[in-house]
Amino acid sequence: MLLPQPTRVQLDVARYLQLGPARRFIQAFRGVGKSFLTCAYVVWRLWKDPQLKVVIVSANETLATECATLIKQIIEHSAGDGLWDELRPKMGQRTSALAFDVGPAVPDKSPSVKVVGIFGQLTGSRADLLISDDVEVPKNAETESMREKLEGRTAEYAAILKPDGEIVYLGTPQSQESIYRRLPEKGYEVRIWPARYPTADRFSNYKDHLAPILKEDMERDPSLCKPVASTLGGKPTDPARFSELDLMSREQELRAAAFLLQMQLDTSLSDADKYPLKTKDLMVMDIDRKIAPVRVAWGSGPELALKDLANVGFDGDRLHRPMYLSPEFSEFTGSVLHVDPSGRGKDETAYCVTKFLNGVIYVRQWGGLNDGYADSTLHALAKIAADEEVNLVVTESNFGDGMFNRLLEPVLARYRAVPVEEVKSSGQKELRILSLLEPLLAQHRLAIDTSVVRKDLAFPDTVKRGLYQLTHLTAQRGALKHDDRLDVLALAAAYWTQYLNRDQMKAEEDWKRREEAKWEKEFFSGTIIKEAPVEPAVVSKRAKGRISGRGWGGKVRGGR
Repeated sequence: MLLPQPTRVQLDVARYLQLGPARRFIQAFRGVGKSFLTCAYVVWRLWKDPQLKVVIVSANETLATECATLIKQIIEHSAGDGLWDELRPKMGQRTSALAFDVGPAVPDKSPSVKVVGIFGQLTGSRADLLISDDVEVPKNAETESMREKLEGRTAEYAAILKPDGEIVYLGTPQSQESIYRRLPEKGYEVRIWPARYPTADRFSNYKDHLAPILKEDMERDPSLCKPVASTLGGKPTDPARFSELDLMSREQELRAAAFLLQMQLDTSLSDADKYPLKTKDLMVMDIDRKIAPVRVAWGSGPELALKDLANVGFDGDRLHRPMYLSPEFSEFTGSVLHVDPSGRGKDETAYCVTKFLNGVIYVRQWGGLNDGYADSTLHALAKIAADEEVNLVVTESNFGDGMFNRLLEPVLARYRAVPVEEVKSSGQKELRILSLLEPLLAQHRLAIDTSVVRKDLAFPDTVKRGLYQLTHLTAQRGALKHDDRLDVLALAAAYWTQYLNRDQMKAEEDWKRREEAKWEKEFFSGTIIKEAPVEPAVVSKRAKGRISGRGWGGKVRGGR
């Protein structure tokens, strides 16, 4: 067909197509020619067995038709004269781009090759070989609901496959939340060919799925993994296809995240950009109901990682304890219960008890209750308010226009007399939550009780866990199927925002000065030393409410 000689990597992909297991997933860098190789493989299979039934599924019918058209072009090319020309359709056979037969195929309800979009008419098809070509694209996998719907459609593959049939996936994961991530659990073998040899720090991102010939290359010559012309990878894996200069140009044009995703098949940087909230920015610690350290300091060293707590975020994200806790403690300056009500349905009535001290928000309670505004929910919230001795209850008023407060107030009065306020939220929920929590986490101003974390991780429904919602939120509308617990945490963050300018080091110094002054007063209270009189002329005037600046013996600091 007057095409260039196949490269080493292309031949390896072709061998895997021919000899791989019945369930296989091929990930190869963009431009390697995996679609052409797969179409050539389909022609070869039909040449060996003209009665074979092939179904090609893609993200939409247009993309699937392109693959079918390429298969027809190969069959009808003059290079096939005397070789595979017998596959060319005969009079009376189907010849459409969406469904066509090969010459020796016997009459059958199913065509030799059929193409369909992933959300098209899959039901009724029958296949010996099913090619799933790039069914996941950014447009249909942006949100959790979209991915759930997409995965549900791919589950139909098994229903249309004949006994001893094969399924071949071709694709590029769009994130670690990709529908492809669970294919190994379903018995699929995954093989990856990146454009550059992975560097030592990124090798683990490929798990055990890197192509064996590339692993052998790296073991034989470790220098292949050293970044020289790029910080995103080592030397080119297929220099006959993409030279060093070509890859450098593509990296500059695509930028780091896109290059890692499309050429290196590594989703880590894409996820870092896409999912901005990380559990590693939290401080996990035991939090008392009434007091907290005057100063806490965040840290992220490996020795601070809480290895007994599961990671619900992405690779490299962990929960950490604080690096430093001051030995001095002080009472919280505020305690609030926030509630995000819901009706009777799948959503939860989410709640969050936060306390505040010296610029840090402490999460003492965080969870959700079913049954919307039922008595059991109202009593549970009132009990939480009483147990935590909160000073205020704040509810989100978008539900029922204040009705929830009217139901809660009399129940709350039986447990703890505390005022109840309402707040209203507006704008796109995802952007609002990110605008509140992203800067808070970036400054490490959020501490969460260890027992709260354990309770959250133990919740049976993963998508309703608060930490799962936190780590999987994106700016895309409808990014999460459930976001109740994260939303109520954002409400709490919004409440304390006005007090976050309190500097912890200054607060610790002020606390020590107050404690020293208190100790001095108590120490000298029983002595016979009389306080020296102060001349009125040297006492400076102070604004109303300010504390006098007297030192020991009643002398004014800085006085004559």
